[in-house]
Amino acid sequence: MARIEPDPIMGHPTELMEGEKLITEFRPDAETYWRAHLIMAVILGTLAGLVLLWLQNPYPVAGPVGAVLAVAARAAFVQPEAMAEVWRLTNRRLLGPAGRAVPLTHLLTARPYLNAVQLTSTTGDKHLVKYQSDPATVSYLLMTAAGRKTRDG
Repeated sequence: MARIEPDPIMGHPTELMEGEKLITEFRPDAETYWRAHLIMAVILGTLAGLVLLWLQNPYPVAGPVGAVLAVAARAAFVQPEAMAEVWRLTNRRLLGPAGRAVPLTHLLTARPYLNAVQLTSTTGDKHLVKYQSDPATVSYLLMTAAGRKTRDG
């Protein structure tokens, strides 16, 4: 099977500024990545089977089998690029893939969303830190670093 290579734009991290210190990194979790795709395959397989039953297809099992194979092939093909999306938290900014940089003073919200954290900046930009094993903790760390109150207090 062909492998997708990470995009060269995403291949290098944003440089730290003078006096900026790295606090932590948020790397995608491979187990979370595969679990998300397994859930997607089950849901899409079930829907495909139900549609084929509704259409009175004599082989409704083809829908779930096809959906599972399609999702698995896509997951295997895209995994190297998805696992390369590392976010780094510094004492001043949140640095993401493809040169994204959000100053902590501009970080408005960081909310858990399924297995990811949705970031919103004061300028209206939105980012997704995907495939985190504990999105609630990542959200808490980001909001604390930005000096914002969390829902917990």
